[in-house]
Amino acid sequence: MKVIRTLRLVGGALMAAASVAAWSQTSEPAATPAQSSMAPANEPSAKATKQANRALSKKVLHALSNGGVNTSGINVTAKGGAVVLAGHVPESTQINKASEVAKSVPGVTSVKNALSLKMMGQ
Repeated sequence: MKVIRTLRLVGGALMAAASVAAWSQTSEPAATPAQSSMAPANEPSAKATKQANRALSKKVLHALSNGGVNTSGINVTAKGGAVVLAGHVPESTQINKASEVAKSVPGVTSVKNALSLKMMGQ
């Protein structure tokens, strides 16, 4: 009988302690996303960065097309101004021409040319 009474008393004390801890709150408002220290305000968001990279890729691809490079087998990837040209072209002269045209696009800081020659019928 004493054991049951002791267990009830201990259980009640634990419940009281848990309920007091649950109600312990400060009067300060919760931090808003703008106040969060996760990302500084002067850096663009991930979404804005992706959009800028996509826009630069499209600009480079458009410039290549206007510059006389066959873009049907070319994939352009941009990341922070660094551009990668990958894929294949039908003529060897277009490999160097693609690099030169890509370098002339505003916003491009570097170009890695990974283009290869694809002969007709391959």
